[in-house]
Amino acid sequence: AAPPGPPVYVDLAYLPGSWSARTVDEEFFRRVRSLCYVVSGDDHLKEGVLRSILDALLAGKHQWGTDIQVTLIPTFDSLVMHEWYQETHDRQQELGITVLGSNSTVAMQDETFPACKVEF
Repeated sequence: AAPPGPPVYVDLAYLPGSWSARTVDEEFFRRVRSLCYVVSGDDHLKEGVLRSILDALLAGKHQWGTDIQVTLIPTFDSLVMHEWYQETHDRQQELGITVLGSNSTVAMQDETFPACKVEF
């Protein structure tokens, strides 16, 4: 268990991938308060814990007691993410959570990939 202490406020936080993704729980979101969370790491390990991470965001954000807007930025397409988004959309709105979906693409040299721009 983490020692008691005040939360840490940041503008942007990347949620860990692979085996570290299992460490992202409600306590993580209570303690690491970010304007934007990037969900990266399109791998089978994260897909297995993605729903619990997303539910932990809702539970942790509920504990903030402030009206801070939060943006969730997934870097990959996921059936789990789509289902969570639809099932919890009302709760997301209550808590001030926006999930970005990007239909934008960037072309660099011979490569094209999805992208989104985040400004602070």
